[in-house]
Amino acid sequence: MKKSTATALFGVSLMLWATSCSSDTTATTLLTPGAKASAAKDANNGHITIAVIGDFPYGPDKRAEMPHLVDQINADPTIERTIHLGDIKAGSNSDCSNAYLDDIRRQFDRFVNPLVYTPGDNEWTDCHQASKNNGLYTPTERLIRVRQVFFPVVGQTLGINFTDVISQAQVDPDASNRQYVENVMWNKGDVIFATLNITGSNDDLVSWGLPLPADAANYPSQAQERATRTKADHDWIQCVFDRAKNAKAVVLGLQADMWDSSSPLSAFDPIVIQIGILAQQFGRPVLLLEGDSHVFRIDQPYTPASSLFGLHPNTPVAPNVTRLVVNGSASRTEYVRLTINPEAKDGRIFTAVEVPLQ
Repeated sequence: MKKSTATALFGVSLMLWATSCSSDTTATTLLTPGAKASAAKDANNGHITIAVIGDFPYGPDKRAEMPHLVDQINADPTIERTIHLGDIKAGSNSDCSNAYLDDIRRQFDRFVNPLVYTPGDNEWTDCHQASKNNGLYTPTERLIRVRQVFFPVVGQTLGINFTDVISQAQVDPDASNRQYVENVMWNKGDVIFATLNITGSNDDLVSWGLPLPADAANYPSQAQERATRTKADHDWIQCVFDRAKNAKAVVLGLQADMWDSSSPLSAFDPIVIQIGILAQQFGRPVLLLEGDSHVFRIDQPYTPASSLFGLHPNTPVAPNVTRLVVNGSASRTEYVRLTINPEAKDGRIFTAVEVPLQ
C-alpha cells in the first residue's frame, strides 16, 4: 500500500480493575470511518497521544537510527506513552544473544515516558533454525529470557517515567496463564488498551526444525508452548472485552499481521473469529495495532467489501474494527502518532499520523 499520512477514527469509556473478569458486554453504535485531522493541534487540550512503533530495529543501519528515533519521540510534546509491537531484530542473520537483548533494553530505558512492549517472533520463535542463522537457541528458553530482560517487574512499563499496568499474571484466575507477564492492559481517558503475545511465524506454528539444542528438554516444547500461549491469549482477549463493557473503544496491540497473505495464516483463524464476535457484541470502535508485514496501512478486515475478509474462514462481520499496521524492517523509519479524543462529539475519537525520522 502506498505510504501516506493517514487518519483513523474510533471511540471508549470504562470502569476497570476488578480482580477477575465478568462475562457481559454492551453493544451500541458502530464506527463510521473517514476524515483527516492533525494530532499535534490537540496536544494541550486533554487528548491522549501515544507513539506506535514495531519491527524495529532490523539490522545495523536501523539500530544506528534507534537512538535518534527515541530522541525524536522524547522531544514530541504530544506523546505520553509509546507502544512497541515487537520484533526488535530481523528474522534472519540476526543475533538472538543475551547481549543483543540487553542492548535493546538500554535503548528502551531511554524513553522518557512509559514504554509498553509486546514480544515478536524474531526475538524468540525464530532463534533456532540453522537456515535463519540467528544462533541455535531453544525458542522457549529465549522467551523466558525476553521476559527477564523486558518484564522484570510484573505490572510495570519500561521507560524513565514508568507507570503501572495490569498484567495477566496479576489478575487471571487460571494459574497456567500467569506466566504471560507480557500480556497487559490499562485504561486512560475512557479508552482500554491491551497487548497480546501473538506473533508472526504463523503464531509459532512454523516448525522449529531439527535438531533441537541440547538444552531443549529443559524447556517447554513447541506443542506445549503453542497450547499454553494460545489459551492465555484467548482468555486475555475475553477478559479485555469483559472489562470494556462500559468503554467507548478498545485498542489491541500485537506483533503478528494476521492478514499477511504472503505468510501462513491458519493459526490466526480462531483469534480472528474471537475478536470479530466480541467486537460485534461490543458494538463500538475496536482498533487493532499490528506489525510484521512492515508497510503502513489502515483498513477494515472485518468488512465483507475488504479484500482481506476471506483470508480467514468464518470471519464475522464487524465493521467497527479498524486495523493499523506500522512500518518496519527496511521501510521508512518512523513512528505513528496516535491521538485519542474520548470526548469527541462527532465520533472522531482516534487520529493516526505517520511521523518520519528527521
